[in-house]
Amino acid sequence: MGVSSKSRMGRDRGEVVKKYKTRLMQGDCLERMKEIESGAIDLTVTSPPYDNLRTYNGNNEQWCADVWKGVIQELYRITKPGGVVVWVVGDATIKGSETGTSFRQALWFKECGFNLHDTMIWNKGSFTAVGALKTRYAQTFEYMFIFSKGKIKTFNAIKDRPNKVKGRIGGRLRMPNGDMKKMSTHGKKRADYGQRFAIWEQPPVGGNISKHPAVFPEKLANDHIISWSNEGDTVFDPFMGSGTTGKMALANVREFIGIELDPDYFNIAEERIEKHTPQQKLFTGEIK
Repeated sequence: MGVSSKSRMGRDRGEVVKKYKTRLMQGDCLERMKEIESGAIDLTVTSPPYDNLRTYNGNNEQWCADVWKGVIQELYRITKPGGVVVWVVGDATIKGSETGTSFRQALWFKECGFNLHDTMIWNKGSFTAVGALKTRYAQTFEYMFIFSKGKIKTFNAIKDRPNKVKGRIGGRLRMPNGDMKKMSTHGKKRADYGQRFAIWEQPPVGGNISKHPAVFPEKLANDHIISWSNEGDTVFDPFMGSGTTGKMALANVREFIGIELDPDYFNIAEERIEKHTPQQKLFTGEIK
């Protein structure tokens, strides 16, 4: 793990070149994250392994509590105050019971000092999981936990939800003591579009188009990036996979740091990001 090799551009992956805005590292994220300076990351958007539900290039290394606990602790160290981690995760069903690993991870994030800022749902709209449906309803969603390090510093709300109700705003809010009061927006004209709710509908990526078994939808990564960061911020993905988070971070004028264990997937990610940013050179090396 973490063995350096020559990139296609002929640079050594261990050299230090500070000027590049894209930094890709191949190796074990627990080891390579140690190279990242404390408080360097504004936003992490990632989807970790799900209870060994996928086999990556024939490799199904144990994704155990010791590993994900270490990753989460490192995420807290490298995240800036006010920064955010988007953790997209699901659970396996073993011997008729869901593992609940996603919830254990969420609680561990809190133990490490993060706030559980929001619990969101990715509604895929179709059944893609592994498992029988004779005794349960089809799960067509995954959790998107939003963690913040202290008070969140950035939220750019996406307002693309068509308002079904037209006219002026009415209604009242219930107070903790049971009393009702008018909403502060009472009487104002209702906009055609309102702020999104916490359930996002996005179909999964089909056809294994990037030769990776669990490709993250570009729009899902894009919308989290624009929601929780600003231009010039640094976006991170410790489980880079085919490089979707990196591609969308650069498309939105963010810097990007990515780590991928599997060398074949690392090369796929490097190629995707390189094609998307022809004006930049890729730096695949250590962080200083």
